[in-house]
Amino acid sequence: MTFADAGSNFNPNDQPQTLRERYLQTIEEIVTRILTGKQIISKEYIYQILVEKIELGTSEVFEGCLSEIVAGIEREISSQPNEVKQSKLGHKLNALKWIQTALEHVQDERQSVAAVTATIDRIITAEPNERLNTLLQALDPNQERKLDRAQIQLMIKSLQSVATVTLQPADFEQLRQLSHGLDRGLNTLPGLEPHLVSWVYENGQQIGFGGVTENGPWSLWARHITKPLIQSLFKTIGLQRSVSDLAAAQGTGDEGDWTELAIVLQSIQTALVTWFDAQMYDRDWGQRMAFSTLITFAAIWSELANGIGRATGINSTHREAIAKACFQVTLQILRTAAQRPNFPLYGGIFAAFSGETLRDTLSYFDLPLKQVAGTQEKGRLLTILGYSQQTLGQIDRAIALHQEALEIANRAGDRPCEIANLNHLSRISIGQKDYAQAVSYSQRALILARQAGDKLGEANALTNLGYSEVLTAHSNDLMDEEIYEQNITYLDRGLKLAETLEDKQSLALCYHSLGLAYLTIQQPEKAIEYLQQGTKSAQAVGDLYLQGLNLTYLAEANHSLQKNGTAVFYSCLAMYQLHQIGAKEWRQSASLAVVLQGQLGQAEFNQLLVKYRPNLLPAIGVDGYDYLPQLLVQYLDGGKT
Repeated sequence: MTFADAGSNFNPNDQPQTLRERYLQTIEEIVTRILTGKQIISKEYIYQILVEKIELGTSEVFEGCLSEIVAGIEREISSQPNEVKQSKLGHKLNALKWIQTALEHVQDERQSVAAVTATIDRIITAEPNERLNTLLQALDPNQERKLDRAQIQLMIKSLQSVATVTLQPADFEQLRQLSHGLDRGLNTLPGLEPHLVSWVYENGQQIGFGGVTENGPWSLWARHITKPLIQSLFKTIGLQRSVSDLAAAQGTGDEGDWTELAIVLQSIQTALVTWFDAQMYDRDWGQRMAFSTLITFAAIWSELANGIGRATGINSTHREAIAKACFQVTLQILRTAAQRPNFPLYGGIFAAFSGETLRDTLSYFDLPLKQVAGTQEKGRLLTILGYSQQTLGQIDRAIALHQEALEIANRAGDRPCEIANLNHLSRISIGQKDYAQAVSYSQRALILARQAGDKLGEANALTNLGYSEVLTAHSNDLMDEEIYEQNITYLDRGLKLAETLEDKQSLALCYHSLGLAYLTIQQPEKAIEYLQQGTKSAQAVGDLYLQGLNLTYLAEANHSLQKNGTAVFYSCLAMYQLHQIGAKEWRQSASLAVVLQGQLGQAEFNQLLVKYRPNLLPAIGVDGYDYLPQLLVQYLDGGKT
């Protein structure tokens, strides 16, 4: 029996019978050549035959014929009692599997070509002011089938060949720019790739994107780039200057320059995220840094969009097209970040930021987020933005963001996100001394967390509930120790749950809350014990805000014990670190430092600063140490940041 006799279930009305017969004959010829061994047959040779024989758009027909033959051979093997015949059928089956492998290769390649062809069609038929945006949509890493480098190279050739067809001069020039931009971007990468993570290993280099340093990533990459737009961008970021102002002042290059920038930045971003995610020796740290990397690159694109929108040196149509394309990339990166399994619903994303970068970065996300519908991803992004606004002292803005995130999470059925926002709103209510509202939010979070089995949400809810109950009792001048012990029990349960989960962010919050609770009931020794643990945990997760708050209350606890030297150390360290991230609580630390200065006298206060200088330098550096007196003066002059 030949293969043409197989597959009696095939419906001849689906495709012309001659096509089916031709494909069955092709399969039989390949199997015969493999089994006879008269010539060396490789998988590549089979692939070439299939490329030649299978007509475009008909690979499914060939696949159907092949599957039917394989199924028929497998049935024969299972029913064949003769071992010799079974062996021959087995060899035939192996030959058919070679063909299957080659067919998969052909289909993958043709799907790639089809994807590129469809993309080129969309670019050509788009309005001129939408072509760059359409191209960047095609490069979106969130697609199910992301374009690889080979497909991008195919796009370059296709765009160049299309541009030679009869087109209007402006269309011809635009397509030429886009193809050249893709080409330049791919050619730029080999010079950068050896240096993408080398900065991590520089002696004394702090891992992260903040800080002005010649060994930092941006300054290092700028030295290996010759393209003016990319080089000036990297230098600007490396010096912690405004990317938005750079884009507004310099205007823009052609669309090819922005295409090239998109290729380069996306490649750097992908390489760093992949590298951080692969750090198995400290997986939590690696995942935090990977997430922080995504937020950093999203901020860059958002700032570029903001700056281009303000550029007056280019015509409005071109300006709007570039700005829209930059926002498109911002949204792509934010969506990538929101889909990560380690999404930080409870904060701790600021390890890679410092100074002006942190104060300005997240505010640029407002417009791109407004363009997104009420999706689950948007709810999660609004959650961390709300936390960041709380850090920066923008309480009304933080409440609005958390309320919106809460509504979106509720509609989307995203229970962990819903619970997290209730917990954040509870913490904000505590800060506003609205303890009844804080208790209400934490109780709702606790009920939902237990219903959903969200142990992380439960740990945070218990912590918030215990802390808000302690403060409620204290505000009502209730001094019954049993009341406080009962409420602190909630905090202890939250701490034990966070320890079980090994969630460092929640541990940091639990330690912080327990420290404040004991400070509230005037047990400073116990408070210091927990606040020190909280400082270490906050430092471990890169939550600079919570770390600064712990240092502030450590200063107050030591001051209450008349340990003035330690109080001076903690108050000055907290003041500087909180000021650096733009947190309004730096004034609280500065206030205590000024009180200590008045109590001790200027001379003794300065002596203590000198005494603790070796402890301060590793944390804030020489520049930070020298800046402490200026911060105190700034506080006394009105405390403006």
